[in-house]
Amino acid sequence: MHALTPQQPLTVRVFTQRFSATRRGARLARHLALHQLHAWGIPYDSDPSDTAAVLVAELAANAVTHGRVPGRDYELTLTLSPDTLRIEVSDTRTEQRPPRPGDVPHPPALAESGRGLVLVEALASRWEVLERGGLGKTVRAELDLR
Repeated sequence: MHALTPQQPLTVRVFTQRFSATRRGARLARHLALHQLHAWGIPYDSDPSDTAAVLVAELAANAVTHGRVPGRDYELTLTLSPDTLRIEVSDTRTEQRPPRPGDVPHPPALAESGRGLVLVEALASRWEVLERGGLGKTVRAELDLR
């Protein structure tokens, strides 16, 4: 009989919340995400917390601006594993899709908008756009923590 090598327990934490597709809903998503990360042991003002704040803010702003369907909310899901923080923002607008990773256009220098996915692409370890079962899409960004 062979002895089994002990393995570290794998703890995965998940937070999911729906928000109104408004600017206020986007701000609230960022605040609640940072609060949840702090409760999970990622302190406020740490590099992972600051990066997550930008990612949540940009993805939520895009959901509110480009993915909004009147009367429907968008959803934020945070998934924390020992090595990775996954941020997912899902909206219900199917016909309007963001560019794929690597295809994000850079806005002109003086443009007042258009930098959200540029920031996501620069800050996330990886990101992608997923179908959401026929009703909208999910933009997923992952942040390596180690």
